[in-house]
Amino acid sequence: MDTIEIKGGVRLEGEVPISGAKNAALPILASALLVEGACGFSRVPKLKDIDSILLLLEDLGCTVTRDGDRVQVDARGLNRTEAAYDLVRKMRASILVLGPLVARLGKARVSLPGGCAIGARPVDLHLKGLEAMGARIRLEHGYVEAEAERLKGADICFDVPTVGGTENLMMAAALADGETILRNAAREPEIVALADVLNAMGASVEGAGTSKIVIQGASSLKPVDVEIIPDRIEAGTFLVAGALTGGDVKACGCNPDHLRAVIDKLRATGASVETGPDWIRVRGNSPVKSVDITTQPYPGFPTDMQAQFMVLLSMAEGTSVISENIFENRFIHVSELQRMGAAISLHAGNTAKVRGVKELSGAPVMASDLRASASLILAGLVATNTTVVHRVYHLDRGYEAMEEKFSRLGARIRRIR
Repeated sequence: MDTIEIKGGVRLEGEVPISGAKNAALPILASALLVEGACGFSRVPKLKDIDSILLLLEDLGCTVTRDGDRVQVDARGLNRTEAAYDLVRKMRASILVLGPLVARLGKARVSLPGGCAIGARPVDLHLKGLEAMGARIRLEHGYVEAEAERLKGADICFDVPTVGGTENLMMAAALADGETILRNAAREPEIVALADVLNAMGASVEGAGTSKIVIQGASSLKPVDVEIIPDRIEAGTFLVAGALTGGDVKACGCNPDHLRAVIDKLRATGASVETGPDWIRVRGNSPVKSVDITTQPYPGFPTDMQAQFMVLLSMAEGTSVISENIFENRFIHVSELQRMGAAISLHAGNTAKVRGVKELSGAPVMASDLRASASLILAGLVATNTTVVHRVYHLDRGYEAMEEKFSRLGARIRRIR
């Protein structure tokens, strides 16, 4: 199993290109199931999770071709309605084929998904929404079975904002009969990107990016050719690395509007941040100032940046408090950071107190999930001596060529295969 070795203490400097967003690409690729034709997608990142969704689409009968960052999905051959356990267990986003399959073929049998160990992310909100649209839902032997002659528009209010649930029901509603209203919907940029694709296909989606989304279903949808939006979490991770190492890092090909909460917190730690139309530049300053962080649904501070900021705050003056309000079990990386000398204590299940220390020391550490992997890489960049990160297959699920990009910025980092 691959590991990544980092020799820390190098100031990062330079420009880094930001890849397409995994969390936008996954639902957009799934949306190709809605179309009886070939859809083209560019700026698709080379990631394990992308490989997983493409394998699933192929297994369902689609023809998938890939050339670099360009992917074509032709769903004219779609002939299966079952997403098998072996293909779904590796990635939670596989549940996103449920809505499109029911909408286009009238039924679906999808294994309950797997994924990384950051807490329960139940799919009950997806299922309640499909039931409201007329689908008959059964849970049997670890599978969700859904059937409907044709889905019908409905007025659906989510108990809590759910990104996957909003995406699944948007896709289902795009081929439903009549108008669907999603209330208390997720507002993430990835939701807006999916809405843009569905509109290009011929559906009518209004209000994406707000808590109320209105979808007018179409009888059929047409093929599209679209580009995936930039990955805001990848951009944020490299910006934190620049601030952490006292460096000067420019993330190119990203959208500053998607990272306002992250930029605000970077500035609060004392970093200098400049933005342009499609770039963000951070320059780290010493000492790092302590700040408090509370993760919230977009446009609040993203849970996917919590672990990376914890590393930055572990080197700050004073004590910071991080409150995790999205997922339970998302402090698994704390014990590994403590092994490197971080002074972090956990309180009341979802709160971490981070007391800044003068230095971290390299150590062998083990990644537990995708963003925890990134935090351990960042800790290794600033630590004395050598850090070896194990189980980096988590990293490969969501960061494209991370060690190569860090090397470009001057980091002493290598993958050991």
